[in-house]
Amino acid sequence: MSWQAAVETTVTGLGYELVDCERSAGGLLRVTIDKLQAQAEAGELITVDDCEKVTRQLQYVLEVEGFDYARLEVSSPGLDRPLKNAAHYARFTGQEIDITLKLPFQGRKKYRGVLGSQPGVESDQAWRLVFDDGAAEQALDFTLDEVREARLVPAFSFKGRGGEPAPDRKPGQRGVIKPKKAASKKQEGGAEAAAPGQDKVDGGLKQ
Repeated sequence: MSWQAAVETTVTGLGYELVDCERSAGGLLRVTIDKLQAQAEAGELITVDDCEKVTRQLQYVLEVEGFDYARLEVSSPGLDRPLKNAAHYARFTGQEIDITLKLPFQGRKKYRGVLGSQPGVESDQAWRLVFDDGAAEQALDFTLDEVREARLVPAFSFKGRGGEPAPDRKPGQRGVIKPKKAASKKQEGGAEAAAPGQDKVDGGLKQ
């Protein structure tokens, strides 16, 4: 069993969603957890107690499995939650996200808009971002392997804006949908880093 599999099995076995896990060169093992979708939609948030519960179990499992690490950090995903896989994109369809592309499109890599599926395309890897360039509302069609990073925008969700394509657009095309200006506000939140050599738990989202 790999350390990634051990972490995922432990987190899901305790009744949480594993949002992300990464291991740095310095030995930091960072694990991000969230409530399951039904619980989150009911308003439940990750708390410090949740993080402590997962931390204790992970410490035990990692020791038993013999996985070496310098420090363990378990935290909530924050308001700007990362989107890491197709299930995350499906869960947050209709919400505003920030994406950074691996390669620039029309001279830029970073886009902010409302996430939606590509009409007429049956694939959990193909998505659409509806955004405002200051003059008109446009659609950017992309696949997950084109994305370097994607995160939720911690602001009001404009549901339902990304669903209808322009009548003359074919699936996979990028272009103008309709003239319309929109404004959005971004709030930022974060957590302080733990001191070296200490395992860290972080929970309780500020909203």
